[in-house]
Amino acid sequence: MTMTISELARAGGVGVETVRFYQRKNLLPRPDAVGRSGAGIRHYEAGDVRRLRFIRSAQTAGFALREISRLLELDDGGDRAEVRALARARIAALDEEIRAMSEARDALDRLANACERATKGPCPILSAFDAA
Repeated sequence: MTMTISELARAGGVGVETVRFYQRKNLLPRPDAVGRSGAGIRHYEAGDVRRLRFIRSAQTAGFALREISRLLELDDGGDRAEVRALARARIAALDEEIRAMSEARDALDRLANACERATKGPCPILSAFDAA
């Protein structure tokens, strides 16, 4: 079964412009147009839906487009060590983001508590943001 670009986008849970963006980034193939002088409709296959969903899932995991491109190249299962290395690097980056977010959360919690205790002057939250 073949599908149009709009059907592919719908099946992948994205917009048509997202599909075109991925094509410009060489993450998704751009099939030849069928019809007059190459101006006809492009037809996509089930494998294109799988690839589109792969890209979206990898983005959700926080991989950059260049990393996703490499993962797609490695999708044949040839170099599992490199796939693991990419995953471990992403995990390390996520751990750092979690650490930074935890610090920001703790700081904001301290400011909220200070604001609750303060009875005069500006709220410490506002003062802290004003000083930044």
